[in-house]
Amino acid sequence: MTTSTADLDLLAERAAQAAPVLAASSAAERAAWLRAVADVLDANLAELVAIADEETALGEPRLRGEVGRTSGQLRLFADVVLEGSYLEAIVDDADPAATPPRPELRRLLVPLGPVAVYSASNFPFAFSVLGGDTASALAAGNPVIVKAHSGHPRLSARTAELAIGALAAAGAPEGSLALVEGRAAGEALVQHPRIRAAGFTGSLSGGRALFDLAAGRPDPIPFYGELGSVNPVVITPAAAAARGEQLAGGLVGSFTLGAGQFCTKPGVVFVPAAAEGFVGTVTAGAADATGGRLLTERITEAFPAGVERLAADPAVRVLATGSGETAPTVLETDAAAVAQRPDDLLEEVFGPTTLLVRYTDEAQLLAALDAVPGSLTATLHSEPGDDVAAVLARLSDRAGRVLFAGWPTGVAVTWSQHHGGPWPSTTSGHTSVGATAIRRFLRPLAFQDAPQHLLPAALRDEALTGIPHRRNGRLVG
Repeated sequence: MTTSTADLDLLAERAAQAAPVLAASSAAERAAWLRAVADVLDANLAELVAIADEETALGEPRLRGEVGRTSGQLRLFADVVLEGSYLEAIVDDADPAATPPRPELRRLLVPLGPVAVYSASNFPFAFSVLGGDTASALAAGNPVIVKAHSGHPRLSARTAELAIGALAAAGAPEGSLALVEGRAAGEALVQHPRIRAAGFTGSLSGGRALFDLAAGRPDPIPFYGELGSVNPVVITPAAAAARGEQLAGGLVGSFTLGAGQFCTKPGVVFVPAAAEGFVGTVTAGAADATGGRLLTERITEAFPAGVERLAADPAVRVLATGSGETAPTVLETDAAAVAQRPDDLLEEVFGPTTLLVRYTDEAQLLAALDAVPGSLTATLHSEPGDDVAAVLARLSDRAGRVLFAGWPTGVAVTWSQHHGGPWPSTTSGHTSVGATAIRRFLRPLAFQDAPQHLLPAALRDEALTGIPHRRNGRLVG
C-alpha cells in the first residue's frame, strides 16, 4: 500500500496546523501526552507483540523487552521536558557601561516544525513508529509524520492507530502524529515543503538517497540518518592471554544476537596473531550456532551474498559456518590487507557474521585502525598494564561510544547515552538514543530587548526560576 500524493499533502497540512499548538504547549502538557502514548503501548503489549512476531520472527521475549524499552524512552523524554535544561536557556542582562553597550539578550531552543521519521526494520518498536526519533521530536514540540517500514506494515498501522488515539484523548492537537506507507511516499515526504527535518535509521544506500533528497530541496533541511557501522573491537595480547575464552564466548553471543541484526553488532575484531585459543573458541562457538530467517526477504537474500563477497577476497578465509537459514559465519584476514583494501574488507554485512583481523604488532594494528570507517561504537579489551593510549585515540576518533567491558550490542536509554558517530555511521554528530536526541529537532532563537509579555513563556523571569539556565555567564539552578 502506498499513501497517495493527495493524502500526504493532507497529512502534512494537518501537521503544519498542529505545529504552532505543539510549540506553544507547556512542559506539563507535552509530558502528559508522551506518558499517555507510553501507557497505551504497554496496555496493548500482548496484541502488538503478537503482530510483531508474525512480521519479524524476532521472538516474543525479545519483542516484549523492546516494548518496555520503547515505552521507557517515551517516559524518559517526558522527564526531559519537565526538567527543562534541554531548552539551553541563556540570559545576558543589559549593561550600558559595557564596551560596546550590551542590550538584554535571551536565548533558547525552539521546535523546528513538522518532522519526518523513517522506521527501521530491525527494531519494530524502539526505532519505528514510536521510537526514539518520534519520542524526541514530539518532546521537542514538533508534529511527526512516520514513514512505515515495509517489513512490519501491520504493526506500524496498529501502533500508529493506538498512539494517535492516545494523543487525541490526552488533548494533543489533530495532526500531532501521522503515518504514511510506500517508497514513493517516503521519497515525497522528505521533499515536502511542510517538513522541516527528518530522522532515519536504515541502510547506507537508502539513507544516502534520502539525505541527498533533503539536501537537494530548494530549502534544504537537516537529515539525521543512522546508516551503517562495523563497530570495531580491539583485543590486546594481554587480554587474549588473561581471558581469551571468556572474550570469545562474549563475541559469539554478541555477533549472533538477534541473528546479527543489531546496528551495534561487532563486525570487525582485531586480535593478536598468536591468539590461537581465542580464535579457536570463537570458531567452535560459531560452528555450533544456528541462524534463523532475517527480518525481510531482501535482507535474507543479501546476507549470503555479503558473506560470499568477503570470502572471495584472496586475503580472507572462512573459519566457521553454523547452521540454519542464515548460518552464523566467522571469517579471518590480516591487518595488512585491511590497511590496503578497507573498502573491500570493511563493508558492513548485515546479519550473523564477523571478521577477525590478525595483527602482529601495534604499528600494524594502528595502520589498520586508520582505515576503519566511522562507527557507532568501538570496543577495547585490555589489561591494566597495557599501554593503549594510541589505540584508544584511534578508536575515539572513529566512534561515538567507546566500551571497555562487555560488547556493544545493547544500548542503554539514558541521559548520557550517545548513539551516533562519524560518517557513515551517521550523517551528523548527534545521537538518536538518550535524552540529548531531542537536540536534533530544535533550533536556537534569541530575543533582544524584548518586553517580558512578548517573550516565550520559558524565557520569562518567573519561568526561569524553575529550570536550569545560564545568566550573565553563570549556571543557575
